[in-house]
Amino acid sequence: MNHCTVEIMSSDYKVKLLLCGPAAVGKTSLIRRFVKSSFEADYKLTIGVDILTKDVTLSDTNEVATLSIWDVGGQKRFEFIRTTFYKGASGALLVFDLTRPETYTEVTEKWYNEILRYCPNIPTVLIGNKADLLEKLGRTTDPQYAEKWANNANTKYIETSALEGQNVETAFYEITERMVSKLR
Repeated sequence: MNHCTVEIMSSDYKVKLLLCGPAAVGKTSLIRRFVKSSFEADYKLTIGVDILTKDVTLSDTNEVATLSIWDVGGQKRFEFIRTTFYKGASGALLVFDLTRPETYTEVTEKWYNEILRYCPNIPTVLIGNKADLLEKLGRTTDPQYAEKWANNANTKYIETSALEGQNVETAFYEITERMVSKLR
């Protein structure tokens, strides 16, 4: 008879993380890269919200944070319902597309203010996604401008590529550290 034991890690923290930003900036791709280590080239519209989970071990303390990652649909037609998804959030990644300047403006003016209104005092991290397209399509947002905005908002700015995996883990670990430090 073969006996197997399964060790179940208990979570020290359970946190709700929002990924917010305009449509087609790569929120779903960032989550898939982080949770499943994969990338799908086909764009699929997020209807309302999708939720995935992942355990993250914090490097400095070995504590485990269970992330409930909420992929909030960015289309205007979901605007009326999306604020209902914000309740109980512990943090937010604010995502824009580095090749589409209007998405930077929308995330730093509209989405950020919405988060402040419905989730005051939660940590955020500003994400400029699709860094892999910069050479081909060109940069439309000055990184110094985004960095300055992030400093003024008491957050951090990170450029990522969901396609290549560039800084994706860094972004998720950064927001996780910020969320957990508020709970300690």
